[in-house]
Formats: sequence, C-alpha cells, structure tokens
Amino acid sequence: MDQLPLLLTGFVASFFSALAGGGAGLVQFPALIALGLPFTLAIVTHKVAVVALGVGSAGKLLRSFKFDWPLIGLMLAVGVPGLIIGNLSALVIPAAPGKVLFGVTNIAMALYSILKPDFGVIAAPRNREGRGLWIGAGLMSVVGFLCGVFPSGPGLFATLVFLRWFGFDYQAAVASTMLMVALVWNSIAGVTVALAAPVRWDWIPALAVGGVLGGYFGSSLALLKGNRFIKRAFESVTLLMGAWLLLQGVETWQ
Repeated sequence: MDQLPLLLTGFVASFFSALAGGGAGLVQFPALIALGLPFTLAIVTHKVAVVALGVGSAGKLLRSFKFDWPLIGLMLAVGVPGLIIGNLSALVIPAAPGKVLFGVTNIAMALYSILKPDFGVIAAPRNREGRGLWIGAGLMSVVGFLCGVFPSGPGLFATLVFLRWFGFDYQAAVASTMLMVALVWNSIAGVTVALAAPVRWDWIPALAVGGVLGGYFGSSLALLKGNRFIKRAFESVTLLMGAWLLLQGVETWQ
C-alpha cells in the first residue's frame, strides 16, 4: 500500500505526457517532493523513473505509427550532447530564472495554439532539407540541453519544433516526441544522472510500472482520438505546466 501513491503518480504523469507530447514532470516531479524527497534527489529520481514513459509509449507507437526515421534520427543525435551537459548542469545551477522563463514560454505556446484553430490539425511538411533542416537541428539541440537542465516542461518544446518548424500534425509530433525524448533521451538522461548522484531506488519499481502503463494507454488514446483531441490536450498541459513553473520560479526567487 505504501507503493500505491507512487504507482498512481507514475501512471497519471505518463498518461497525460503521452497524450500531449510532454509534461510528465508537471505531475511526477512535484509529487515526489510532496512525498518527501529533497529537491535534487527528486530531480534525479524523476529522471530515472520517467524512462518508463518512453517504454510504454514506444510499445504502442512502434506497432501503430509510421515515423519519419531519417528526420527523427538526426534530431535525436543532435540533441544528445546538450542533453548530457544539461543533466549534469541541473545538479548545480539555480532553477528560479529558468522556471520563470519556461513558465512564460509555455503559456505563450498554449495561447499560440489556441489562437490558431487549425495549427497542427493538418500536416504541412516543410524544412526537411538544406538550410531549413539544419536550423531545425540547431533548435532541437537547444531543446536537448533544456530537457537535461529542467525536470519538467522542455519535452513540450520538442513537440513544438516538430509542429511549427517541420510542419507535423499533432499526432505525428506527439508520437515523434514520445519516441525521441521519452524513450531515447530520457534513457540517456536517466543513466547520466544515476551515475552522478544518488537515486531513491526503492521508489523506482512502482513509478516505473505506473509509467509504462500510463505511457501505453496515453499513446493508445492519442492514436484513437486524432489531432484535434491531442491539440486540446497539448494546450491544457502546456498552460498548466506554464502556470506551475511560473509560480515555482517566483516562490524560489522569494
């Protein structure tokens, strides 16, 4: 019974993240702090446990979705160096300014999507070669660093790059983020921080089981409901994430 809150935390965090293309930390990271973990230990434990989100999502998506493998492979590779640097930096840098900046940016992303009713509903492929492709790679390398530094939020930026720069629809953008960020980047991040700092290992199994189940069912629902449903989920999670980060940043500064 002591493990039940951890299992539910992992499930809810991964379910909504798989549905919206990021934001697992909105639920899991503050929940770990509320359950008694110190800030740095919560960061490391969250980064290890959230690997389960990618495992659960990939289990569904790899069987049900057609990916643009060359593009995803390039975006994945260019983000790894920044991801590793960001993970190590997260253990030592102050978080308040970044939380405020990310909070405002997340809210702006949600409002942008809300004010453009057809944004991400229909795919409009662009910037898949030449200069546009390499600018997109540069953007994704920055997202990799941000995913390393912050325990919650930046995965949504990967979804936004796929949407806004490469012209994916919401279903393709979320699926690509789940594979690239939730599975591969999160696995690399989990290993990096586990080698550099202590982890609350006795909490990981319950968080992982919940994460795998949440990732699988969240991805299943996203594939079933289509782009407009995912668009609303993205907007809701991004608004909540932005508000939470903004409040956390202001409280940390004070």
